[in-house]
Amino acid sequence: MTRGRPKPAQPGPRLAVRAVILDAGRLLIVNAWPGQVSDLWCAPGGGVERGASLPDNLRREVFEETGLAIRVGAPCLVNEFHDPQSVFHQVDVYFHARVIGRVRIDGHADPEGVVNRHRWVTESELRALRFKPDTLPDIAFGVPGRVLYDPLEVIVR
Repeated sequence: MTRGRPKPAQPGPRLAVRAVILDAGRLLIVNAWPGQVSDLWCAPGGGVERGASLPDNLRREVFEETGLAIRVGAPCLVNEFHDPQSVFHQVDVYFHARVIGRVRIDGHADPEGVVNRHRWVTESELRALRFKPDTLPDIAFGVPGRVLYDPLEVIVR
C-alpha cells in the first residue's frame, strides 16, 4: 500500500460472449468494424450487461447483430485479449449455439452499425481469411466437447 492519495482505480476486464454457430458444415462469422475498415472476422456476440445470464446476453447480441434466434449450448472457449497502448482488456466466453428457425440473414442490419457483414464459411474458407481468435477453427470444426483457453494476446485491427 502506498502512502498519500490512493491510486486511481483501473477498470477491470470487459466481459463478452460469442457464439460458435454451425449450419450444414458452415460457421457463421461477422465483421465488426464500422465502415469496413478491417478485414478481420470473428464469431458474433458482444458485451455482457449486468443482471442477465451469459446465455441471455448471447441470445440478445446474436439477434441484434444477425437477426437470428439461437439456442445456447455448452461453453467451448475462453479467450483474452488486450491493448497494450490503453487499459483495454477483454475476456470472451464462447458457447456452441444452434439457430432456431430461419438461417437466412440477408438484409439484416445491426442497429448499432458495428457489424457490417456476415458470412457462412467452411473450415477451409475460414482458414483463408484473417480471423480471431486463432483457435476459432479448432472450436468450430474440431473435436466436440473440448473446452479451450486462448491466452492473453494483443488486440489486432
